[in-house]
Amino acid sequence: MQFTSRVQHLSLSGAAISNIESATTLLRTIAKYATKIRVLILAYDSYKTQFFHAAFHDIIQIIKSQEQLRLININGINYPSEFHGIISALESQKNTLQEAIIDNCDWSAEFEILKNCKNLDTFRIRFCDKKFLKILNCKISTLEILNDHRDISTTTQILKISGLMLKRLKLRSGYEETSILISLKSFCPNITYLDLGDIEISTQLIEVIGNLQKLQFLTLISWGNIDETKEELEVRVIHFAEILPPTLQYLKFWGGLQLNSCLDIFLNHCNTPLITLSIHRLSDEKTVKALIEFSKRSRTLNCVGLYHFDLNYDIRKKVEKYVRNHLNILMLIVNFYKFLLSMD
Repeated sequence: MQFTSRVQHLSLSGAAISNIESATTLLRTIAKYATKIRVLILAYDSYKTQFFHAAFHDIIQIIKSQEQLRLININGINYPSEFHGIISALESQKNTLQEAIIDNCDWSAEFEILKNCKNLDTFRIRFCDKKFLKILNCKISTLEILNDHRDISTTTQILKISGLMLKRLKLRSGYEETSILISLKSFCPNITYLDLGDIEISTQLIEVIGNLQKLQFLTLISWGNIDETKEELEVRVIHFAEILPPTLQYLKFWGGLQLNSCLDIFLNHCNTPLITLSIHRLSDEKTVKALIEFSKRSRTLNCVGLYHFDLNYDIRKKVEKYVRNHLNILMLIVNFYKFLLSMD
């Protein structure tokens, strides 16, 4: 019982339960004795709901028994739309809940209860009905929207309401860029984390980034064909390199062949003291030289993440020699997925 009373993080998955009777007995014990849970994660599989049908009363009681539940994560593995009062029970945590993460869920009126959570400042929705955006009526400091469906007007309204409070923004879903960029430039100058996914490196985007003087983490990916001459693209890349705020520490800068061909130009004109740089490909000597010179010049770079590393033998040996001699300045991680794990 002493252990149960100290539980602060609880994760439940119906698919992982082999003995429902034992599991429900444990949940009743937790509901009775645990009051310090801060994080509750529910992996809710609508096709395997036997466990949840047997235990939802206990889950509701667990939610109501907590003194300060801070984070709720609903992972709807197969897009459930019925939650048996579990979400409605969050009414009891309306003064303490700070973060809601909702994955792969269909809309349910139960989620309306989140409108009453006045201290909610982090909201992440991933592949859910766009109706979920409608429940936000307060200022948000962290917003993540990974959706197949767009709701540009609601998203821009959230940005406007959040304004100076918004610090972290991550968007995916092919948003029409102009409205989002105008809102960011007009209302959200305090962003420290920005991830807009696959987006054109436009003049408007560069202006927005230049306006974010507190930016620390930036992800820009641009796979599309660039409809301009190489000279015009180089001018744009130089402008981007020179306008990066001095607060920036992490930059993920991926692009197609056209953008990647200008990577050396970017590095030669960038004076931002980056600590971590992620690039898609390192494939020619001029980019290697620019990368090495940038690391010498900045004296801050200590990690470079690569997805492709296809240099010939001689150039590869030069890189390896530099890495051995300047390990405190540059560390090459060829497998980018391992690099991503190291950032968590």
